[in-house]
Formats: sequence, structure tokens, C-alpha cells
Amino acid sequence: MPWISPRALNRLGMLNMNRRNVDYIARYNERSAYPLVDNKLKTKLVVADYGVRTPKLLQVVTQQHEISHFREMAADLSGFAIKPAKGSGGKGITVIIGRDGEEYVKASGARVNSAYLQRHLTNILAGLYSLGGAPDVAIVESLIQPHPGLARYSHQGVPDIRIIIFKGYPVMAMLRLATTASDGKANLHQGAIGVGLDIGTGRSLNAVQFNRPVILHPDNGLALENLHIADWPEMLEMAARCYEATGLGYIGVDLVVDAQEGPMLLELNARPGLAIQMANGRGLLPRLRTIEQLKRPHFSPRERADFAREAFANL
Repeated sequence: MPWISPRALNRLGMLNMNRRNVDYIARYNERSAYPLVDNKLKTKLVVADYGVRTPKLLQVVTQQHEISHFREMAADLSGFAIKPAKGSGGKGITVIIGRDGEEYVKASGARVNSAYLQRHLTNILAGLYSLGGAPDVAIVESLIQPHPGLARYSHQGVPDIRIIIFKGYPVMAMLRLATTASDGKANLHQGAIGVGLDIGTGRSLNAVQFNRPVILHPDNGLALENLHIADWPEMLEMAARCYEATGLGYIGVDLVVDAQEGPMLLELNARPGLAIQMANGRGLLPRLRTIEQLKRPHFSPRERADFAREAFANL
């Protein structure tokens, strides 16, 4: 990324990490609510009461002796995802997309047996992937079948949409596409592509990889312009509902579009990163200030989503 002077960054309205931590995360996020978003199982349970769909929960493994039941639970399943409840950054997530006899086929194409998956469950319970190494719980979810219109742009991994919600209002969004460099994961720091999305329409604005502009996906050669997210108003409203569900004022909401179920929540993040600004080619600060200066805030998630689509369209 070329060097940009602090003055130029200020002119673009870029939010830096110190200001994010002090003026927004510390100010608007009650620490007592963090367990709701730092634990994927708790997140699933709390958002269900607010009409936010998540992948179907197939099994919860809390103790070592329960792992023996995993094989019989998964006997008739062709696909599923195993996740640590307290994992971060995609660590410890294993996605199975099919079966080949007694073996399970991972998203990468690698084949593993039941013993491999049971060892993985043991590692999750031991806290290998959890924040601070604390003992954890493993959850097994139904496999997401990504919308084919988006799946074709992502290399192996499921594409997802990150929406920043501030005081219940969607303020910025991006589509994240997996690449070979990111090992099939939608993680920008590992080399996934971030595609900025117009809040008003859900159409692509700009795309970056490793904070550098890109026009084509490096693995499949597809152009990243003129992308459009289906069900965009519904996705914004769903993300806005997570404000009521958690009480957190500044959060990242990660959604996917399932081919059958439509928009679903993957997870929430109480400390969302700032690379979304590079993907959009513009800063968060002007939008955050617009919300802070509202004299009469909107009370329903739909009203807040509608306001954001109008206020931040093409900005």
C-alpha cells in the first residue's frame, strides 16, 4: 500500500485504530455484553429471538465423552461445519462438503477420516483455538450452500458480507471473497479480497487484496465490478436487528446468502477491523458522525436500514 499522509487520511475521513478503540468500542460497547458475541453458541441463541436466521445447529459437544456420539450423528450427513464456540479469526473451523466412502471431504478437497475429526473436537474442547486458550465448546452446524451468483467469485471458501452497525444503523459494508492466498478463508489479512459495497444498492464499488486495488479475482479471473448482492434490504435490516439482540453500539455483522434459506448470520464481532475502509475507498468517520448527530433516532431496524440506504448511497 502506498504511503498516505495523516492529513490525506483525515481528509478521507479514515477511522484509525486508536480512535476506534476509544471513541467507539469503549464508549458504545458495554463489556458485559461481550460474551454474547465472543461465543458463537450464545450468539445463535440470542439472535434467534430477534428473527435473525443462523445455520441449523446439529450438535453441541461440551465434554470429551460426548465426542463418541459425533460419528453416529454425522453418519447420514454429506456436509457440515465444526466450529469452536470461542474461536476467532476463523481458527479451528473445519468444513466438510461431502463423503467418499468412510472418508469426509474437506472444502480444500483433502480427505479425512472420523478419527481425524474426533481429534479435532478434542483440540477444540482443550481450548486450542479459543481466546486465551480457555476450555471451549464445539458446535456442529449444517453446511451453508452459498448462492451460486456469489459462490463463483470465491475460491473454495464461502463468500460472506461484513456490515458495520453503529447504534443500530448500517454504516459500511463489504463482500469478502476467499483466494488461494487466504487458504479458502474470507480473511483479508490472509489474502482474501475485500469488495466495497454501496449501502444504497448492494453493488460493488471497489476491490482490494492486501490493501492494493484489484480488478480481477486472482484465481478465477472474474471481474469484480458490477457485483450485486441479492436480498440487500433484507440483509441490512437483519444486521440492524443485531443491535437490539446484543445492546452493542459498534459491531461487525457477518452474513452469508444461502441458496435455499437466503441471508443468514455467521457471527458477530465486537471489535471489527478497519480494512473495510480500504475496500470501500472511503472512511467511516463521516458516517459515524452522521449517526451521532441525529436529533431523532429511528426506533425500528427497518427504519434504520432504510435511512442508511438513503443517507449513505453512493458516498
